[in-house]
Amino acid sequence: MSVVLILLASIPAHPSSRIKDLVSVEGVRENQLVGYGLVVGLNGTGDSLRNAPFTQQSLMSMLERLGVNTRAANMKTENTAAVMVTASLPPFARTGSRIDVSISSLGDADDLRGGTLIVTPLMGADGEVYAVAQGSLQIAGFSAGGDAESVTTGVPTAGRIPNGAVIERELSYSMGNLNSLNLSLRNPDFTTARRIAAVINEELGVNAANPLDPATIQVQKPLGYQKDIVSLMTDIEQLYVTPDQKARVVIDEKSGIIVIGHEVRVSEVAIAQGNLTIRVSETPQVSQPSPFAQGGQTQVVPRTEVEVDTGDSSKLALLNPGVNLQDLVDGLNALGIGPRDMIAILQALKVSGALHAEIEVM
Repeated sequence: MSVVLILLASIPAHPSSRIKDLVSVEGVRENQLVGYGLVVGLNGTGDSLRNAPFTQQSLMSMLERLGVNTRAANMKTENTAAVMVTASLPPFARTGSRIDVSISSLGDADDLRGGTLIVTPLMGADGEVYAVAQGSLQIAGFSAGGDAESVTTGVPTAGRIPNGAVIERELSYSMGNLNSLNLSLRNPDFTTARRIAAVINEELGVNAANPLDPATIQVQKPLGYQKDIVSLMTDIEQLYVTPDQKARVVIDEKSGIIVIGHEVRVSEVAIAQGNLTIRVSETPQVSQPSPFAQGGQTQVVPRTEVEVDTGDSSKLALLNPGVNLQDLVDGLNALGIGPRDMIAILQALKVSGALHAEIEVM
């Protein structure tokens, strides 16, 4: 497994960003919608009655609502699949507008390609219906095979319907009559919150912004401000602020990715790395008796070779106090180690107190 070190020193240490990209307005957010529906028109790749009895029950209920009595019928559901439909209701969405929906198989269907979703109500956390979805599925996955072998690319049991749901109910939230709003930092930080408040107050000429905590900044509509709160937010979100960040090392051991922040510092420390490797190999040989030997037998004689590598060639790397990111990376690379050993060294540096940063393991 190869290691990937992502350096954050190739770009400016603290580039300025718009307030729009650093915060979100409290109350302005998406809402999750979910629904249960049926996909029809499959080519024999739908749910089976043995493993997905709810598909037959749903199909019978749907046909009864359409005036078809199927209680005594022997139904098969190979062309039908039960699915879960999910979507995100964007803020300020209006009745009649459309949103994308995601479709995921709920039973044991093999493939949803060619299927059509029947009218499915999408409900919010309060149990109210906010949208209705219907349409033909778009599946990126592919599955094919025979009796002895099969090939699957992607996930053929999940797909999307672009603009597949129509919004039927709006969320009652208006910003026009507000006199204040709260800005929520996406990455809470005391210094960043204070800088944002200072930039806003300098732009407005009054102390209208007040940081309440590392994640929230309250902005009051200034007295005599002729514009509404929406125009105030438009003026604020275009201002540039230099965000601060914590010294952090992010590790993903599964993929071997290590991300080291620019603020990471290391005290003076010496690092050595070595592995004990024992390799045992068996090379049996055949022993045969000499010609015309009396009572001789052919036997297999074991031959075992044992190699021990104590890693004596490992180097000792010295990191000077207060080194920057590039020096830290160069020192680790000088050891010529793999990703797992590098992750272990970073964690050992943290335990020893020499690494002045947070370590976050994904």
